[in-house]
Amino acid sequence: MTTTSAAVPSSLDQPYYGIGPVDAVKRFFQKYSTFTGRASRSEYWWVTLAFSIVYLILGVLAGILGAATSTVNAEGVTEPGVALAVPLVIGFIIGLAAIVPGIAVTVRRLHDANFSGLLYFINAVPYVGSFVILVLTIMPSNPAGARYDVGATTVVIPAPQAPPAV
Repeated sequence: MTTTSAAVPSSLDQPYYGIGPVDAVKRFFQKYSTFTGRASRSEYWWVTLAFSIVYLILGVLAGILGAATSTVNAEGVTEPGVALAVPLVIGFIIGLAAIVPGIAVTVRRLHDANFSGLLYFINAVPYVGSFVILVLTIMPSNPAGARYDVGATTVVIPAPQAPPAV
């Protein structure tokens, strides 16, 4: 049985197609504020999945700790305990640390699909913007996206000219 493995790019400037989850998260932080270049679908979605799992675990932990340390006030209303704050603070710190690289990997993913990174700002449109970004990040890689690579040069193709008059 033969297995195919993705070619490891020679530098961080190139997208890493078929990257695994651990390497994707490492690369996510290595390219912390790199908005140029491209990110493969696997590079983008492994990081998205990893952060979703972390936040799910923190949410469940917050619920458990809040319920375990809850108290009932004089009106008979159950109030969550202060232990609820621990996973919430951890999640907040992780979120702050991931803002810039999260935007950067999304911009690079848009580049890989041959879209301008400025389309990221469509997230400002409530409801619709996030859905549009979701669809654009699902799109397959487009070889024309190489124009966003570091050091890529723009090739200008001259318009055809009429043949000389005889």
